[in-house]
Amino acid sequence: MAKYGQGDKRWIVTERSDGRNVHNWHWVERDCLEWSRTFLSSLLSGLTILEGDGGIFIRTKTLDKLEGEAYVNVRKGKAIPGYELSISLSFEAETRSDSDSREGGAAQLLRITGSVEVPYLADENAGEDPELKIVIRDGDGPIGRMIKDAFIAKGKPVILDKIRSYVQAMSKGGPAKNELELRKAPLASDKPQLPTAVAGNPATGAPASQLAAGNAGKKENSEKEGFKTITMTERFSCRARDVYEMLMDENRWKGFTHSNARITKEIGGQFSLIDGSITGVNEELQEGKLIVQKWRFSSWADGIHSTVRLDFDEPEPGVAVVKLTQNGVPEQDRFGYSTVDNTERGWRELIFHQIRALYGFGI
Repeated sequence: MAKYGQGDKRWIVTERSDGRNVHNWHWVERDCLEWSRTFLSSLLSGLTILEGDGGIFIRTKTLDKLEGEAYVNVRKGKAIPGYELSISLSFEAETRSDSDSREGGAAQLLRITGSVEVPYLADENAGEDPELKIVIRDGDGPIGRMIKDAFIAKGKPVILDKIRSYVQAMSKGGPAKNELELRKAPLASDKPQLPTAVAGNPATGAPASQLAAGNAGKKENSEKEGFKTITMTERFSCRARDVYEMLMDENRWKGFTHSNARITKEIGGQFSLIDGSITGVNEELQEGKLIVQKWRFSSWADGIHSTVRLDFDEPEPGVAVVKLTQNGVPEQDRFGYSTVDNTERGWRELIFHQIRALYGFGI
């Protein structure tokens, strides 16, 4: 066996100068532990399990523990997940005594804390629901047993459903899924060649100066050469402010894009989305009505920013309409790959459709 770096150079895989892993042929491993922590926290934290049924109120609090490993291997466009995790989720319960209120006294309030333990969640058991243990931290008396039984009856199906969402997300590539989607673009060799510019019009013999003068008025009203505008209108079954809040909340971005995000909710504040693939600055914010941002992909040439405008409307109760206009999208990135179709598809499939799927806002 040849030593590292001393093999036949014809078989050594070298990195391309443009950083492109063509067709995702090479084996790439992505650490997903922190992404899993963020995603599971967004799925499991703050869930209402019971809202007064039988005098019991139960709500999950925070993901207190996530230990183990999680990763995704990607090769030739296929994602192969691997994970072995143990999870601890805290919850708080309250009970109110109906007997006291019936007798004219104030209802007694009792608070109980506990946790949901998932000892072993692994890819090898992806087709099966993991074991869940409900632990009451404040003792195992009659009230504690009542809370535990109520959580098993009402909360266990909810928790398992959220865990299935994580398992499904990992099967599709986890945080690598968006990278695969966003980086899908034809190779430069596949792009049609633009015709070579000629001096004047060969059909009429008109010199170039006359052509430029004749087209001056047209250029003033057209898109800047090499850039495009994206427009789309999306409808959601929710309030307009619900969609606005999701697009301005970094934890929800982490949830529906399965990737890291940082968002500053103020004019002039910066944001970073999809693990840093998208960055920009908030230019105008009207809560529930308008978002205007300077917005760019990291693969665009330095200094190029598009302008994203999102108008939110609610033409009827419970129906939100979002109108997207994105000006100044470059036709090609710094490596010569097309960007417009990918940017439009990213908005529709990786953002708007994911919001509908994860939060049930579909129409």
